[in-house]
Amino acid sequence: MKAQTRKMQGGQEYESGERCFITEVSNDHGDEQVSIARARVPPGVTTCWHRLHGIAERYIIASGQGWVEIEGLEPGEVIEGDVVRIPPGYRQRITNTGTPDLIIYCVCTPPYEERFYELLEPGSEKLPG
Repeated sequence: MKAQTRKMQGGQEYESGERCFITEVSNDHGDEQVSIARARVPPGVTTCWHRLHGIAERYIIASGQGWVEIEGLEPGEVIEGDVVRIPPGYRQRITNTGTPDLIIYCVCTPPYEERFYELLEPGSEKLPG
């Protein structure tokens, strides 16, 4: 890992085909072990079912509240400060149950690569970032 301060300011937010907005915070050769993205889910929106093959993911709830569904677990409420651990290959989605945007930091190990992402809902497609 390279010693560095990464600034999110100026990061490009893009709309994903999963019904949320993504900003890549850190996914480069400066850290080969982990990637970090900021996801913004508007009020009332449920992201599409998806999974990451070979990549473990953690959701860190930065603000807002939601309802998370992970394959093999009982669905449950999440609020600011909660961490959701998602093993590789598990189906997942989250709903914003509040009125402000739900802000989540998605931490992936090894780092996220689009080729390992699988969208599981027909009719949705991943939009390029």
